[in-house]
Amino acid sequence: MEERRGVYRVLVGKSEGKSPLGRPRRRWEDNIKMDFQEVGCGGMDWIELAQDRDRWRALVNAVMNLPSSIKCGEFLD
Repeated sequence: MEERRGVYRVLVGKSEGKSPLGRPRRRWEDNIKMDFQEVGCGGMDWIELAQDRDRWRALVNAVMNLPSSIKCGEFLD
């Protein structure tokens, strides 16, 4: 995905200005990465995977419907 596109900048961009005090806020991207690690897909490029709607939908459906003992590659073949 081109880095100049607005969608990409919103997805992975950093805000400007002062940071608030306390623990850093969790971003949507951080939640996706944590979810991938829970199902054993931590090394995958989820942004690239999300570009293919069919594979992304298969991943989401498999994670939502199967027990936690699934392996990442089982539903992306």
